[in-house]
Amino acid sequence: MNQRMKDAGRPDSVLVTGATSGIGLATALLLARQGRHVIGTARSQDKADALLRTAHAHGVSLDAVIMDLTDPASCQEAVARAADLTDGGPHALVANAGMPLTGGITDVSERRVREVMEVNVVGTLRMCTLVLPAMRRQGRGRIVTVSSAGARIPAPMNGWYTASKHALSTATHSLRMEVRRHGVQVVLVEPGTVATPFWDRAREDLSAFGEVHADADVHGRAASLFSRIQRSAGGPEPVARKIAEALRVPHPRRRYTVGVDAHLGAALQCVAPLWLSDRIKTRVFALHTPAATPPAHIRQAKGN
Repeated sequence: MNQRMKDAGRPDSVLVTGATSGIGLATALLLARQGRHVIGTARSQDKADALLRTAHAHGVSLDAVIMDLTDPASCQEAVARAADLTDGGPHALVANAGMPLTGGITDVSERRVREVMEVNVVGTLRMCTLVLPAMRRQGRGRIVTVSSAGARIPAPMNGWYTASKHALSTATHSLRMEVRRHGVQVVLVEPGTVATPFWDRAREDLSAFGEVHADADVHGRAASLFSRIQRSAGGPEPVARKIAEALRVPHPRRRYTVGVDAHLGAALQCVAPLWLSDRIKTRVFALHTPAATPPAHIRQAKGN
């Protein structure tokens, strides 16, 4: 039996979903540097191999398992593999994997809506469900779900994404109360703006909508705004440090909000009347003026 298997049972093993980029990658590397046994999930063998190479380049080691968060069987196999690697199941889960979705509420197809809900809500909570039996048997464990400050700050062109994260946040609070008596602690992390591949995908979505939409100027304005946000945003390391803290301290806070923009935005959303909040946001996204008549090719496309 190797040393890692001999050490199983210590509170140092962590399963990190979405560990190949952004917050998940930064978290996996930090936890590995802190001496934890990290098992990171990746959607393909190529991404798993890249994760292992990145870890090696940073002077740390971790394990990688392949998992598709939208596939229940794949999730079960990943958790079973993690159980093999930890001799019974990881002490902690960092449920970080997620996907963006930008565009107006009525712009996005139902297929895309179901996809983002499946990944950000159903799949994430499925992973919590799958790791809990072993945690209950051990009488201890910790789950950290990564939501978004946007869950408390609704904005135009981001409604479906923030709806998914709001659902995840509220479900996390419910889960925390339900499993505490089993010795399992559940923590919510709400990052603010972070420079990750999220923003590249967001601009791609907005550009695609703008090509066939009457409000092309609105989509263009939003894409430009998201570009500026990405350029000014910091990296994911502060979020990773908060996640590591939530795993390390004996009595973690129930919710960690990360970033000045996240704290400020959530506070203003609470105290500002809705008419004022709406006015500010609609001006930022150029939605405060009457809509122009759509071009002929768009009217024709809608008629078809």
